[in-house]
Amino acid sequence: MHRRDFLLAGVASAARVAGANDRMRGAVIGSGGRGQLLAAEFKEIGVEMAAVCDVYQPHLEAGLKAASSDAKPYHDYRKLLEDSSLDIVIIATPDHWHAQMAIDAVQAGKDVYLEKPMAHTIEEGFRIIDAVRRTKRVVQVGTQRRSSELFQTIKRIVETQPTGDVRLVNAWWYNHQRALRDEKLEGDLDWNQWQGPAARRPPDPLRFFNWYYFWDYSGGMMVGQAAHAVDAIHWMMNSTYPEAVTCAAGRGNIAGAEVPDTTCMCIEYPENYLAVFTVGYRAMRYNMFHDQLTQYNGSKARLDVGREWYALYPQTSGLDLKPSMEERRPGSFGPATRAHIRNFLECVKSRHDPNATVEMGQHTNVVLCLAMESLKSGRRMRYNAAARRVES
Repeated sequence: MHRRDFLLAGVASAARVAGANDRMRGAVIGSGGRGQLLAAEFKEIGVEMAAVCDVYQPHLEAGLKAASSDAKPYHDYRKLLEDSSLDIVIIATPDHWHAQMAIDAVQAGKDVYLEKPMAHTIEEGFRIIDAVRRTKRVVQVGTQRRSSELFQTIKRIVETQPTGDVRLVNAWWYNHQRALRDEKLEGDLDWNQWQGPAARRPPDPLRFFNWYYFWDYSGGMMVGQAAHAVDAIHWMMNSTYPEAVTCAAGRGNIAGAEVPDTTCMCIEYPENYLAVFTVGYRAMRYNMFHDQLTQYNGSKARLDVGREWYALYPQTSGLDLKPSMEERRPGSFGPATRAHIRNFLECVKSRHDPNATVEMGQHTNVVLCLAMESLKSGRRMRYNAAARRVES
């Protein structure tokens, strides 16, 4: 599609969205497990999921089942973007495809719900920001805590500063993964298109089904879970870019994986605090209510934040810590995704910025990319935010 056609498509899309009675038409690119869930959620809310794109035939067929009954199938996302009747696009592919697809989508006049992490390199993240602001499209990064009612309550508590000065944030996410998925391809796969901007490799089902654990496509559970945890820390602490990141790992315990299952990153911030985030995916299995924790260690109190609960522990000289404030909401995390989608759709209509902007996504993306580079190089990675430059 030529640039003029992209611009005309954008004008047509904006005109349709402006009509209060028009039903939005959406598409999903990447209809694996997460893409299928998002397609179903968007459809449930009222979006006509009119197109599905995937390079693996079984995923494409599953995505079509999750979408609207007359959804059109695509193998090439660029062909999908040529459909001027589509208003919004969900991108739920492996990380290494996020940037190019998001840029192409906004240039085609689409608003985008972009799964986390926002990009796979620092430079990609800035390219996304430039494209989004140039085209004036709405892009929501899929860090749904920012739309969670519980986390918004926690944010309001943090703003009253009950903890005093926070100089250390400790966070962890524990669970157990025994092995990589050992599956065979059950249908056609366009391997070359799936590799996209990544290094050329021979077809490999292990890489395809376990892309999370290979550096070409992602940064493992370390990146996948830190995308949520670090973003929430930035939100609570009013932080943007880090000053430096150091990351360490144990020896890998999952056969065939490149990215270790147990890692720890230490993030230094110009606001004079450290954030330490640990992933341990060879720990015991946890119920999701207990699988993650972030502790804001303040001079007056400690705020503990789980996935579906929080508790504030004031300083005491007594033997036992007792919370002065706490709340437990089992089952509240699932609806956060739908709340995040609703916020995105509201912003598509209003043309306001959503809860998780591309700038916020880039703040976290820089941390994740520095952590990956630190782990691979064994060095502390410093970041010059003013110059947009990594300094090791």
